[in-house]
Amino acid sequence: MADRVHPRDSPPQSPPRSPEHGSPTKPLPPPEDKPVPHPVRGTYVIQIPKDQIYRFPPQGDDRRYKRRSSYRKTGRLQRCCCCSLAAVAVLVLLLAAAAGVFYLVVRPRSPDYAVSGISIGGLNLTSTGAVSPAMDVTVRANNPNGKIGIYYLGGSSAEVYYTGVKLCGGALPAFYQPPDNATVFEAALKGEAMVLASQVRQALASDQSQGSVPLTVKVTAPVKLKVGAVRTWKITVKVTCDVTVDKLTATAKIGSTDCDYGVDIF
Repeated sequence: MADRVHPRDSPPQSPPRSPEHGSPTKPLPPPEDKPVPHPVRGTYVIQIPKDQIYRFPPQGDDRRYKRRSSYRKTGRLQRCCCCSLAAVAVLVLLLAAAAGVFYLVVRPRSPDYAVSGISIGGLNLTSTGAVSPAMDVTVRANNPNGKIGIYYLGGSSAEVYYTGVKLCGGALPAFYQPPDNATVFEAALKGEAMVLASQVRQALASDQSQGSVPLTVKVTAPVKLKVGAVRTWKITVKVTCDVTVDKLTATAKIGSTDCDYGVDIF
């Protein structure tokens, strides 16, 4: 018969010892609750449910808000346009006033031009070969202005035509014309070797036999005006003169002349 085994009572466990002191370690007291800091005086935190947050502007006034915004933008744009137009109007008035004062003080008058002589050579109408026309054209330029001088600059051109056919060309001399002055200058024009069509040669011979050959002189001259010590920008003067001569020789005489001119300010 087996012996009964009675469990032994487990020996009481000693409290843990501190590794340094070898004495039992006291149990730690339970942690104390730390006081919750109060919010800063004057600061509030308000929590609102999301479904209670309203749009700005309210949904019903969205169109009205957009309409008012567009009205404000349109009003600002209109004010800017009005200010710009007012500035332009003031500038135009000032320019008009300055032009009026200039006209009253200077009294500008248009110059006039005329072809006073022409000498023709190199036109042999009896030959069917090439011809090289050469002409010396004398031009009279009258400046009737008492306070405006005229600078005739380089880069000018002068050409002579017969019924649209260019016969010769060249340039005018550069010079200064003082106020209230009439200047006569001569331009030497030359043409390249050219063969005249039979119709043109016959028409020239017919007009010469009648003592009236129509020619057209075209002049383009860049000029600058001088008013006191002030010089203007470059202005282009274009002169067209219809001239008739009795014959196509060096002793040709002018029967009639009619000149017209235009100005390109810019």
